[in-house]
Amino acid sequence: MRVLLLSGAFSLAFTLFLTPLFIRLFKKLGWGQFIRDDGPKSHHAKRGTATMGGIIIILGVLISYFTAMLIEQRPFTPSPLLVLFMMVGLGLVGFLDDFLKTRNQRSLGLGGWSKVLGQVIVAGAFGVLSLQFVDRNGQTPASTSISFIRDLPLDFMKLGTFIGIAVFLLWICLIVAATSNGVNVADGLDGLATGASIFAIGSFVVIGFWQSNQSCFGGADASDQFKCYLGPDSFDLAIVSATIVGGLIGFLWWNTSPAKIFLGDTGSLALGGALAALAILSRTELLLVLIGGLFVMEAGSVIVQRAYFKITHGKRIFLMSPIHHHFELKGWAEVTVVVRFWIIGGLLVAAGVGSFYLEWLSR
Repeated sequence: MRVLLLSGAFSLAFTLFLTPLFIRLFKKLGWGQFIRDDGPKSHHAKRGTATMGGIIIILGVLISYFTAMLIEQRPFTPSPLLVLFMMVGLGLVGFLDDFLKTRNQRSLGLGGWSKVLGQVIVAGAFGVLSLQFVDRNGQTPASTSISFIRDLPLDFMKLGTFIGIAVFLLWICLIVAATSNGVNVADGLDGLATGASIFAIGSFVVIGFWQSNQSCFGGADASDQFKCYLGPDSFDLAIVSATIVGGLIGFLWWNTSPAKIFLGDTGSLALGGALAALAILSRTELLLVLIGGLFVMEAGSVIVQRAYFKITHGKRIFLMSPIHHHFELKGWAEVTVVVRFWIIGGLLVAAGVGSFYLEWLSR
């Protein structure tokens, strides 16, 4: 338990106290935000605000996690390292996108398909690695079954080894691309994606801790073995989740309105990747629809807007998508939109964690 608290505290301190130094460095390097001309007029004042804040969060998480683990002399396990792999990998994809934007001073960095290709490469590598590292109980970090709150009887390997692995990797790529792009779309207002990610990733502190206490391999009481959890490294997933949440809380101090620094694609893709990895490795993939419900809503508003625009040849459902801009254009203050969306995101996370616990009780 102490390692969980230590890693979260170290990460919080890193981002809270060192972010001003990074802001000055990023401004000196010319890493300022470029604002689209077709966006809300109120956002034009944000032009030049330091971006790529995801670098600070990633560094804080890496340094804090490994430091806390070494202090507590706790052995490293594959699952949290895979979460960090996904976070760093998608962070690099986002960094390339952000770097091209700041260098070329335009809102388009990597092309859409180039960004998806980067996400697929990282997610594919994660998927392959997640089926390695068999532990003493015969468990790999990920399962080839589709999961909701635990594995469902829908195992890709029933299609045969070759096809099963291929479909599994496609499933992983779909989850990762959808989640990372969802967080990316939500990162349009000061603190919105950061605060929502605190709720969503924070839920895996609870889920991981509970799964470790109810593990089929020694955690659960004999009377509860029929409702135990098979996933390995559950407590270590809780540790890495707490580390990310700590870093986000410290970063939010500087990212809240009026923001001194933005996440950038570096941060939003990294956080989306970490969230997807946590869901996959904790066997709660479909539960992510609730836990990441705000991101689903944000990305869904873009898809619905574009589809309706094409079908009706120019008509729109929302004044602007993603949906947070719709409410801005209706006259809501930016901070009002952010706080109300945080409330929605928090309620959806509560529904997800509640469903997780109720499923255990119902067994």
